[in-house]
Amino acid sequence: MANKAPMTQKSATPVSTQKTSAPKTAYRWRWPALAALLLGEAMNLLDSTIVQVAAPEIHADLGGSVSDIQWFTTAYTLPFAMFLITGGRLGDIAGRRRIFTIGVTTFMLASVACALAPSAGSLIAFRIAQGAAAAVIIPQTIGLIKAMFTAEETSKALGSIGPVMGLAAVCGPVLGGVLTHADLFGSSWRACFLVNVPLSLGVLAMTPKLLEDRAPKRPTLDLIGTALAMTGVALIVYPLIGANVARMSSSSWSSIGVGLAILIGFALHQRGVSARGRSPLVEPSLFTRRGFPGALVTSTLFFSVTTGLMMVVVLQLQLGLGTDVLTAGLSLAPWSFGLAVASWIAGGHLTKRYGHRVMTAGLALLLVGLVAAVAAYRSAGPTEYPTALLVALGVIGLGIGVFTPAFFTIALRPVKPHEIGSAAGLLNAVQQLGATLGVAVLGSVFLNGAVGSGGPLAALHAVQTTFWVAVGLILATILSSRLMVERRMRR
Repeated sequence: MANKAPMTQKSATPVSTQKTSAPKTAYRWRWPALAALLLGEAMNLLDSTIVQVAAPEIHADLGGSVSDIQWFTTAYTLPFAMFLITGGRLGDIAGRRRIFTIGVTTFMLASVACALAPSAGSLIAFRIAQGAAAAVIIPQTIGLIKAMFTAEETSKALGSIGPVMGLAAVCGPVLGGVLTHADLFGSSWRACFLVNVPLSLGVLAMTPKLLEDRAPKRPTLDLIGTALAMTGVALIVYPLIGANVARMSSSSWSSIGVGLAILIGFALHQRGVSARGRSPLVEPSLFTRRGFPGALVTSTLFFSVTTGLMMVVVLQLQLGLGTDVLTAGLSLAPWSFGLAVASWIAGGHLTKRYGHRVMTAGLALLLVGLVAAVAAYRSAGPTEYPTALLVALGVIGLGIGVFTPAFFTIALRPVKPHEIGSAAGLLNAVQQLGATLGVAVLGSVFLNGAVGSGGPLAALHAVQTTFWVAVGLILATILSSRLMVERRMRR
């Protein structure tokens, strides 16, 4: 049973080892502590989107290969994806408050290092450290909320995560453009990383008020499984960065093949770990039903489109049309605003009433937005700002916002209680993996068509080709989402 929360300032920090129930006595610092947790989550999401707008400016300043523009994002999202489940396990073992504090401190130091990076290579290395720190921070939130809140308040506290994440998604691209354009004290793009310092300090100031919590039964760390997963995914993603898929070398295809083989080995290893009574990274029982594997495929495809296209829109505006970073950031505002509004409506009303149909409606709306974006690009001249694109991006945002709450609800609905932790961690990890693949694949499609002597016309044609590839991926997403829906759900 959990210890009661402290009622006086002199009390020692209690440690909760409960599984699911919250303390019977409400922890008096729970709401300020929740604000710290939400700020920590928002800070990490902000950092995955804020850099996309500033990436062309970073490349212009630091130089290097044009594919480094993609690495500025994937160097963050790839370790983020790979360490998420392991980060959750560390909290179970060493205490979630302790690991959360270590993660935020590391994230802040890595952000300062990014801001001071003298070269593209060093920035990419520091972004890897940022992504790993983010993967340590995020998994602690739900466990800490359950430890601090009573059963009656837990759902309200958990429900606050969605709107905060939506706000971070809205602010990220715009803030990236504003900070870079403002060039505060000559900082240019470096301000996009320095903004994490006051945010991190604010979170760290409140971490002493978090109630320490850990798993009642100490799990084991599957270091071999983590290494296999990271190696397999890295071998698949690396040759895709900056590659022309139609002309990839045999060594690149060999790397992808070896990566796939290692991931098969990872799956077999997980089954063996579970059979020996140890703690696998992924619960094998999740794959005994078709719904959850379908959700993983759907998540990978969907988030590869949304993250990859956000970067491509910015690249076309800055590299193709020569717009400044502020214009590029503000151009994404309709996308972000539509996402925030639609996710609030879909999460609060539509999903409860219409269930899995909301997923299909969101994807259909997203398809309409993608086709409208192609039409907007076609109607604009090579050197003209595509004003109609703003409407299309708004529709895309609406589609994303309608789809996302329904997707996570349907994906987790058939999951059994003992599978929830593994399922939630795997869904978050696959989301980040999809973002990594999207930047790699869609970014490469655009850059291979736009970079060269073709100028603005080549960039205009390349962005249309990229959007058509995205249309194909969303059609595949519609098919994979049908695997998530059990026959009884359809009835």
